Amino acid sequence: MTVLVVGGTGFVGSHVVHALRTEELPVRVLARRPERQERFQAWGCEVVQGDMTDAESLRRAAEGTAAVVHLVALPPFANPAAIQRVMEQGTRDLVAAAKSAGVGRFVLMSALGTGERSKDLSPYYRAKWEEEAEVSASGIPHTIFRPSFIFGRDGGMLPGLVSLVRWSPLNPVVGTKRLQPIWVEDVAVYFAKAVAAERPLTGTYELGGPDVVTFAELNERIRRALGKRRLSFQVPTGLLRAGAAAGSLLPPLRGARDGVAMLEFEDNVTDIAPAVAAFGIEPTRLDEQLRRATARG
Repeated sequence: MTVLVVGGTGFVGSHVVHALRTEELPVRVLARRPERQERFQAWGCEVVQGDMTDAESLRRAAEGTAAVVHLVALPPFANPAAIQRVMEQGTRDLVAAAKSAGVGRFVLMSALGTGERSKDLSPYYRAKWEEEAEVSASGIPHTIFRPSFIFGRDGGMLPGLVSLVRWSPLNPVVGTKRLQPIWVEDVAVYFAKAVAAERPLTGTYELGGPDVVTFAELNERIRRALGKRRLSFQVPTGLLRAGAAAGSLLPPLRGARDGVAMLEFEDNVTDIAPAVAAFGIEPTRLDEQLRRATARG
């Protein structure tokens, strides 16, 4: 069964595509510029041209596929209009394309924290809430994953945090809430298992790692992994808000204040037992994640 992966060219997406190919599933990857995706072609994937803002390209991409994996998301600080166009309208168009193609399984990446309480907090959470509603109402057997912060060596927020601790003698700590980081390859295996399972595991599953830390504790763990002694300080919330307000004057950062609101909202943690029981995947512990991320070579 051919699996269409939308968002496969991104940080998480490339790992999901690799995990699907490990399961020996035929994969079709949507890309704005297929000619630049030699890696996927080397993995035996079909790469087709398309974009989340082009409904006709989504319809063409979905034709002849048995499953769709939807990973596309813009950063929380992105322009709200772009979030609405790419994430909300794009998801509606993708679900319509999947239904037209007779797709039998749909797997969506949402985000931990998405829910009734957060949907009006920011355009990003609103978009994730709308995506979930669209997929749930589609009539297609579906799995929705809500991961916490996703860590990896090659993308996401972790490489920047590691570089900061490695090279800067003074480390600012942003945010006081707790988080539950999950390793990107674990997330990828969850998606592959959801697609490859004999019967659809319909439902919403929240994903995180085994360890819960504050941002200050995460900074200390990174220092320990690198063997560095560093001074750290907590960035005052007021300063964060002021910086976000200034940044929001620039088009690329128009949603900066919404990003700060999300950071301050509540702990980004969950009970991972239901997902572990359903999929049989034990997520990687944080210290091992950091060992992998900080290892040279």
